[in-house]
Amino acid sequence: MDKKTAENTWFDKPENVRKIIWALGIVCAALFLADFFYHKHAHFAVENVFGFYALYGFIMCVLLVLAAKLMRVFLMRDEDYYD
Repeated sequence: MDKKTAENTWFDKPENVRKIIWALGIVCAALFLADFFYHKHAHFAVENVFGFYALYGFIMCVLLVLAAKLMRVFLMRDEDYYD
């Protein structure tokens, strides 16, 4: 692949990246609001809280990223570690 082709992909344009971020935000908001429209068969009382699954997923995702950042401290090696 030549350099000119690699630089002109759809994801290289900032306006396209913004469109994707907005689309993801809209989908997440729609899924959060969808909690109004279905009956839940909860096993635990906390599952009846409005938006529980969206909030739980968001919090777990944030914790996963923070755990990965923490693991980077002791797993990261120098760039030429295997050389």
